Amino acid sequence: MAVVTSAPGKVLMTGGYLILERPNAGIVLSTNARFYAIVKSLSEEIKPESWAWGWTNVKLTSPQLLRETMFKMSLKNLTLQCVSSSESRNPFVENAVQYAVAAANAIFDKNKKDVLHKLLLQGLDITVLGCNDFYSYRNQIEARGLPLTPEALAALPPFTSITFNAEGSNGENCKPEVAKTGLGSSAAMTTAVVSALLHYFGVVNISSSEDQLQEKKNSSDLDMVHVIAQSAHCIAQGKVGSGFDVSSAVYGSQRYIRFSPEVLSSAQVAVKGLPLQEVIVNIIKGKWDHERTKFSLPPLMTLLLGEPGTGGSSTPSMVGAVKKWQKSDPQKSQETWRKLLESNSALDGQFHMLSKLAEEHWNAYKCIIESCSKLKSDKWMEQASEPRQEAVVKSLLGARDVMLRIRYHMHQMGEAAGVPIEPESQTQLLNATMNMEGVLLGGVPGAGGFDAIFAVVLGDSGSNVTEAWSSLNVLALLVREDPRGVSLESCDPRTREISSAVASVHIEHL
Repeated sequence: MAVVTSAPGKVLMTGGYLILERPNAGIVLSTNARFYAIVKSLSEEIKPESWAWGWTNVKLTSPQLLRETMFKMSLKNLTLQCVSSSESRNPFVENAVQYAVAAANAIFDKNKKDVLHKLLLQGLDITVLGCNDFYSYRNQIEARGLPLTPEALAALPPFTSITFNAEGSNGENCKPEVAKTGLGSSAAMTTAVVSALLHYFGVVNISSSEDQLQEKKNSSDLDMVHVIAQSAHCIAQGKVGSGFDVSSAVYGSQRYIRFSPEVLSSAQVAVKGLPLQEVIVNIIKGKWDHERTKFSLPPLMTLLLGEPGTGGSSTPSMVGAVKKWQKSDPQKSQETWRKLLESNSALDGQFHMLSKLAEEHWNAYKCIIESCSKLKSDKWMEQASEPRQEAVVKSLLGARDVMLRIRYHMHQMGEAAGVPIEPESQTQLLNATMNMEGVLLGGVPGAGGFDAIFAVVLGDSGSNVTEAWSSLNVLALLVREDPRGVSLESCDPRTREISSAVASVHIEHL
């Protein structure tokens, strides 16, 4: 029986750079862009002679990359060895497999270990699929002479294949032709694979999205997925990052404070030869001190992402430059960080207030949001006809002002560190966006750069913003906030897409 799970991509709305250090918080939104992992056995029955084997087969398939890789997994030390001639490897999936199997082996008693052994002897067939939203199809849309609109993106077949450009005659440095949109594909992929395997082995029970809506999710199961995915992702990356991308892939939208990096020191030693079984016990029993509190955008607000198409920026090099600046000018950098922390906290406070107002005075809230969605921000206060509506507008304008302060300090930090955190082209685009009807705020997500911009818009103003962006040569993506974390799916997403396409064809013929 196949197990299918999915994990969401993310947008870091506040906390870029600061989130790397405890106890600084960041607001991270999970999205409707999801990575899927499908796990099933390679063979239906166990061959009689297989009990004597010291290894089993693992097949990894990535249909979008037209790539299939075969591995042998040692049943003694649970490590993978590639037996395909394929040059290209996926360290995120490989580490996810090794760490998930090792975790099951470490947790289970003798009886459950026997069941695990049987499952492993049948081999593992693992398929990974990422929504189109993780990749940039801007160039393809332009090449076909289509308009830069979400409709052109929606017309692409789901899970479109990703072709490669060979650079150099011997095929070195093959780069995907399709750039990424910065939604954290590696974290979502790692989380999806870890959760599917742990569910398949019976270590955890992942909830479906229906159960999650009814708050039926087992937090200890999610915690297990989190520590294993976080560990595999850090080892694959070769560094211990802040982990906000994996945390949002597991738990969904949240306010996040990172874990102490020391919890993964044994895993880093493992790379140098410590057995994985020993490492995994340290990881599971480790002091994971990350903090997260539930967060989602207040009602009647929508997250929009726009792709300016000016070429991506490398996050590690930008982070390195900011760290260098911190060392060279500690006084100025500490002052900037203090102001950013205050502003980030203030934005969190305004969102909290807006959610509270929506809950307590829904009619007043709904009415004023609908009015403001049709107007520029300087006209919002005129719409408030009574004190409760006035309170909503005050919070809306407060959130706008705070976001402008965050952008100012992030820009200053970029200038001082010599990196384009909010480059001039993005500043002009964001200023124009924040001046549109119904736009609450806008910014550059995460570490900044040229990748993308985000906006939070009120009511139904999204379609007007999308059109305005198109005229500014910005492609509005199909990504929206979806506060759900990792989920159990009922079927292979490709069959679902086919059936919905068939349904739409039938509707057209009626």
